[in-house]
Amino acid sequence: MPRHNDIYYMVTINEAVNAVKNNISPLFKEETKPLERCGGYYLSKDIVSPVNMPPFRQSAMDGYALFLHDNLSYTLIDEVKAGDHHRPALKPGEAIRIFTGAPVPETANAVMMQEKVVVDGSKITIENYVPEGHNIRPMGEQVKTGELALKKGTKLTPAAIGYLTSLGITEAQVYKKPTIALITTGNELVEAGEPLPYGKIYESNSKMLLNALYNLKFYDVTIHKIADDYIQTKNKLETVISNNDLVIATGGISVGDYDFVGKALKELQVKEVFYKVKQKPGKPLFFGKKEDTAIFALPGNPAAALSCFYAYVYIALQKMMNNDTIELPRIKARSMSEFEKRGDRPQFLKAIYHSDTVEILEGQNSSMLQTFALSNALVFVPEDVSNININDELEVILLPV
Repeated sequence: MPRHNDIYYMVTINEAVNAVKNNISPLFKEETKPLERCGGYYLSKDIVSPVNMPPFRQSAMDGYALFLHDNLSYTLIDEVKAGDHHRPALKPGEAIRIFTGAPVPETANAVMMQEKVVVDGSKITIENYVPEGHNIRPMGEQVKTGELALKKGTKLTPAAIGYLTSLGITEAQVYKKPTIALITTGNELVEAGEPLPYGKIYESNSKMLLNALYNLKFYDVTIHKIADDYIQTKNKLETVISNNDLVIATGGISVGDYDFVGKALKELQVKEVFYKVKQKPGKPLFFGKKEDTAIFALPGNPAAALSCFYAYVYIALQKMMNNDTIELPRIKARSMSEFEKRGDRPQFLKAIYHSDTVEILEGQNSSMLQTFALSNALVFVPEDVSNININDELEVILLPV
């Protein structure tokens, strides 16, 4: 997207979103990981089952395994519980006590649940006739040896990991997630836990964005903190751009005397895709590329930075992972609040969504996180809307929980 000659020109939100979509490609890098560390990853290869599951005929419940005959009475000859490996041989009219998950002997052809059996010593009487195969899980009912267990592109949820583990699988080949560098800039920033001198503030953007990434299951993240120094800024950006798939900087992107991020990116020949978006909060947002590395420079104000993360960086992350759904879900909800929008920029408002209603919260300043801390959604207000009234239908962006 070529930059407009007018220094006051801002791209629209739609232009910015489409620019991110069009300039980010799936990574398609692969790695093999232990299965227990694959949560949230996507399979890069089909997985074929090495075993039948279940690996034997299995009782679906506690009860009695029967060799069916033309009578409701049976002779009890043995017992098989889960984990047993002996195989009693039944004759017609014989039964064994059996428990859920236990192997059903080859000569048994039905299982009657214990609640429908009367026991009298070694004799049992079942309540009614049952068909062959009753309450028996066939060998390979879930998947057979050599069959496709999970196909390439499947997201490894806890259930998927449990399923693959039940097949004896210990590792999986997955699409590698992006390496990410977080950079915070500013002489005014102090680490939480340290004394707070006059004129300083505690730095929160790095922890905030780190946990936003962790919440989305992106863990290969490094944090870099730099002062308002041009050489230091340029050198750090050069290093992290060379070593990461995605760079996210906060602060230093505006046009102040000590805002060095934009100047450094230009000297490093980062291709500017867009700079400044017609939106509130988050107007001074930069997105660019250098070779295969994507670079976002977010506003320094925490609420603005997090809004831009969800509106744009989230899309880039999903595109890198080749996900089908790359934007946060949007729904319609009825307003429980009144709100007056000033200016002509579209706005993202912190809000609480519940059922089919949404409450716009007080305290929408781009520097304030207290309201964001209570939010589970953003209300999108288009530029042509100035006033929101109670019961108005609003567009709501649901945030990750």
